[in-house]
Amino acid sequence: MSSHVPKGKLGSQGLVVSAQGLGCMGMSCFYGPAKPEADMIKLIHHAIQSGVTFLDTSDVYGPYTNEILIGKALKQGGLRDKVQIATKFGYQWIDGKLEVCGDPTFVRSSCEASLKRLDVDCIDLYYAHRIDTRVPIEVTMGEMKKLVQEGKVKYVGLSEASASTIRRAHAVHPITAVQNEWSLWTRDVEDEIVPTCRELGIGIVSYSPIGRGFLASGPKLVKNLEDGDARKVHPRFENVDHNTTIFERVQEMATRKGCTAAQLALAWVHHQGSDVVPIPGTTKRENFNENIGALSVKLTQGEIVELESFASSDMVRGDRHKWMHMSWKNSDTPPLSSWKGV
Repeated sequence: MSSHVPKGKLGSQGLVVSAQGLGCMGMSCFYGPAKPEADMIKLIHHAIQSGVTFLDTSDVYGPYTNEILIGKALKQGGLRDKVQIATKFGYQWIDGKLEVCGDPTFVRSSCEASLKRLDVDCIDLYYAHRIDTRVPIEVTMGEMKKLVQEGKVKYVGLSEASASTIRRAHAVHPITAVQNEWSLWTRDVEDEIVPTCRELGIGIVSYSPIGRGFLASGPKLVKNLEDGDARKVHPRFENVDHNTTIFERVQEMATRKGCTAAQLALAWVHHQGSDVVPIPGTTKRENFNENIGALSVKLTQGEIVELESFASSDMVRGDRHKWMHMSWKNSDTPPLSSWKGV
């Protein structure tokens, strides 16, 4: 199959990626048990053949097994030079609990471990997965900058970072991309984060652009969640009866437009600007094909306004996930002058 997904610049530092990426987390964890490795490798190969070359992972997915999976998939197809790998550091397990760490020695050891698991000599885009509020962001970024200078990382990013954290980080080394949750029903980044990124020439990567699957199949998704699926405890999924109205309206408009609800929700994200790259995740080829179909769904200004009215913030019940204390709203770090080292 020839490539039919356009490519474009992500941010202003030189990184070129497919206009839509592939979130790989669900292949290994969090959304129920890990899926069969051989099937996931086939799916990754299919994505790359279809022109989706921007692959998103993290060391915490598995943990570790998702990076290994991607490394194997690229090795098997000899595909390393065809893709842009984005991975992340920042979480560590301490006494069975996930904690965020932005300490320089942790940044470096995480990067070196990711390079080994991915079986590559350079990571295209390396994100701080969450912000360590005990460590000045300048200290974390200082180490990321060294990794770029040493050729271990090409470009750097932040995930779930506030506007002030983004500014401070960008002053140390240019940020290529900021990854935050952004979808029809999660729009809090629009007030400060999106304008800050645009002012600084930073690309925006939207994760969970289909509302963790809810905007694709609504209550049916919630009813069929497997044991061990983290979405079972998400407040919005616990408020499924109330939030179903949102899905029904999106579905009704999608029917009118001759596309699926998932495609409509994704198309809305694409219409936010050419500097926005959504990374919907999936473990099924048919869902992947459906998702790239969103690139050809065109929306008028009137349709965008109508669509947004279905999922205004006063209509959505429940926080976007259970771990809101780890979101960008709580990501400011102490001033650099306070840093005494570890």
